[in-house]
Amino acid sequence: MNRATATQGSDQGGLPYALAAYGIWGFVPIFFKLLVSVPPVEVLAQRILWSLPLCFAIMVFRRQIGAYLAALRDWRTLRILLVSSILIALNWLVYIYAIVTDHVLATSLGYYLNPLVNVMLGMIFLGERLSRLQMVAVAIAALGVALLLGGALETLWISLTLAFSFGFYGLLRKVAPVGSLPGLAIETTLLFVPALVVAVYYVAAGDGVGFGSDRDITLLLVSAGAITAIPLLFFATAARRMSFAVLGFCQYLAPSIVFLLGLFLFDEPLKPAQLVCFLLIWISIALFSFDIWAKSRGARVTLTP
Repeated sequence: MNRATATQGSDQGGLPYALAAYGIWGFVPIFFKLLVSVPPVEVLAQRILWSLPLCFAIMVFRRQIGAYLAALRDWRTLRILLVSSILIALNWLVYIYAIVTDHVLATSLGYYLNPLVNVMLGMIFLGERLSRLQMVAVAIAALGVALLLGGALETLWISLTLAFSFGFYGLLRKVAPVGSLPGLAIETTLLFVPALVVAVYYVAAGDGVGFGSDRDITLLLVSAGAITAIPLLFFATAARRMSFAVLGFCQYLAPSIVFLLGLFLFDEPLKPAQLVCFLLIWISIALFSFDIWAKSRGARVTLTP
């Protein structure tokens, strides 16, 4: 069997996990819509609190506790993860806020932009180079964002915050010498005490809308941990079993589902500026994905005897 065939087989083995991860992330807005009565900060705190025990359970099952403890003892890794934990907390908070305030389309745009932001950050901080077609794709995406300055400025900050916070988060996690799950566990460990303080405050306030006020709400808040950890586990499995190029195509599934949910399920109005921006982003993604596919195909042909 040649190498091209082996790669294709590996992609097929990882594809169900990739589709599961991005599918869950795509439908997550429905989950957070059920928590619209709970303050976003409390939802974030509960998400952090319930993610940690689940992460530990999965690490025990996968025998990754050693990697978790080793990273905790490495001061350089710990400093990187401290910053990344702040970035992911900001990303989660803005995302939850956007969902419960009926700005689902803005979140979709943010995660469509994220891969292009990753490219830009890689070029600036990692010395990566763009092909001409990739530079054209990034320019088209930038034009789309610029159009929002005139037609949808009130939600542009949501999209840009999501894209750049997750972009810088990914950049830090790329240089941090720790796996996906142990890294997430350390991040939630670092955030655990602040999250606990926030959670205790809201319970003590007794406003009757958050944790402990209603059985269904309480169960939803507890399940936020699974909503966080399970798709990440699927993603980590997919990343090990398939090529980066194919995984890159799959990442657009989540914002596409979110876009359709915002438009048809949540009946959000699509402003002309937003529509044009989405069209330009889709063109940009198509060009960028084609460039990656063409290079991947060329590499496979070269490797085939």
